[in-house]
Amino acid sequence: MNISAKHSAIEVEVHGNFVDGREIEAGAGQMLDIRNPATGDVIARIPNSTTEDIDRAMKSARAAFEGKAWGGMDTRSRARLVNHLADAFEANLDTLYRLETLNNGRPVNETRAQLSRLPDFFRYFAGLALARRDSVIPVEGSYLNYTLRTPIGIVANCTPFNHPLMIMCKSLAAVLASGCVTVVKPSEYTPLTTLKLAQIFTEAGLPPGVFNVVLGLGQSAGKMLAEHGDINKLVLTGGTEAGRIAGGAAAKVFAHQTMELGGKTPVMVFDDYDVDQAVNYAVFGAFIGAGQTCVCASRHIVQASIYDEFVEKLKAKTLSIRIGDPFDPTTQLGPVISARQRDRVLSYSQYGREDGARLVTGGVAARVPGHENGFFVQPTVFADVKSDMRIFQEEVFGPFTSVTPFKDEADALRLANDSPFGLAAAIRTRDVGRAHRVASAVKAGIVWINDHHRLDPASPWGGVDDSGIGREFGTESFDDHFNTKSVMVATHDQPFDWYRDTATQRRLN
Repeated sequence: MNISAKHSAIEVEVHGNFVDGREIEAGAGQMLDIRNPATGDVIARIPNSTTEDIDRAMKSARAAFEGKAWGGMDTRSRARLVNHLADAFEANLDTLYRLETLNNGRPVNETRAQLSRLPDFFRYFAGLALARRDSVIPVEGSYLNYTLRTPIGIVANCTPFNHPLMIMCKSLAAVLASGCVTVVKPSEYTPLTTLKLAQIFTEAGLPPGVFNVVLGLGQSAGKMLAEHGDINKLVLTGGTEAGRIAGGAAAKVFAHQTMELGGKTPVMVFDDYDVDQAVNYAVFGAFIGAGQTCVCASRHIVQASIYDEFVEKLKAKTLSIRIGDPFDPTTQLGPVISARQRDRVLSYSQYGREDGARLVTGGVAARVPGHENGFFVQPTVFADVKSDMRIFQEEVFGPFTSVTPFKDEADALRLANDSPFGLAAAIRTRDVGRAHRVASAVKAGIVWINDHHRLDPASPWGGVDDSGIGREFGTESFDDHFNTKSVMVATHDQPFDWYRDTATQRRLN
């Protein structure tokens, strides 16, 4: 249910949770403001869900999972429906990417390009559903052994603010194609496109209760969802500490877990690679999405022989980036999500200066005419950064990158692996042997050679160490939405009586 009210001369939508196929009116509890990060204006209000709200969504999900409309649907019918949902998504792209730009501040060209990929996520997993085969396993003796896979049930999904729809759809596509159901808790900063997609999919024929949305703060609504006794799988994208808390709660009910957590991506640039091309990738990797990505190119590790040239060209390229209104098609960098995040990014500029790094450019808030209350930060580059500095070790999550020189391949790997994180890494070289050696040795779940930030629904996505566990995308993600049942069938008709023939038995099992 959408209710409109006037707030500071701006029309503010009041939203409730989306449960059992419809948006329900917000209760009388705490309400949260949703702001446009480009202006600071309140654009919507949402409830901070209570225990009763979470329970209601979970009951709806369980009823859908066990009901005939969804739980009784055969695989081919489900795959056709998922493909139909992809078509419905595509038909509403214009509405969705504009709403996402309004809600999270990414330039409209970025959101259009990113969201246009998402329908194919659903088509890929619909294809996996059709292609799925269970196994027949050769075993000793006269037995037929085969497996049956059954959907695990309710997937609780806590999503972040930086890529609201894209990250949610990485999970949702596999959920729907596998026959599971979901309760999604989007970021309290960016819930609007998730609510809109739930409405679109319901109108396109998705049965009620399959895709529920609960709103609220991560530390309350998200925590209650993660520790709910009826979840069967937890998917979370967020900070490492949030992952530890949520993962510990979900472990108490032995739920499957997939978590994409923090990152501090090293980019190793060798001197046989074109410097101009390396710089082009550097600004893309560091500043796309205002640097608010877990795979942000936040640590550039550059061979000493090209280090000075790289830094000067990176400075020039960074200074050319156009900061402005996200709805202006010429804008190349929008705001960060909130005043709190802006202040966090600026605090790391102070840490860099205090620790002796050289500020190349940026390091301050950006002023955008007509958007004086927006949360803009100038893209920031620090050079001469050492591995013991905070800006080398800690995730900033903003338009912020550092540059560190290295001597040789071993030194590059030492610096790249000097991190608690292990989500992504990138390598810039024309030496084929080196590329594969370094890719094998670097600590990361994702490696790009002469590219950055590329993904595909067929390619597994996830990290190691403090960057999380499990994988999204690919057959790895699809398979983790099932419980595997082993069925052993005796194909012989030999008599059996253990307690009569115990002395002559050669084996117990």
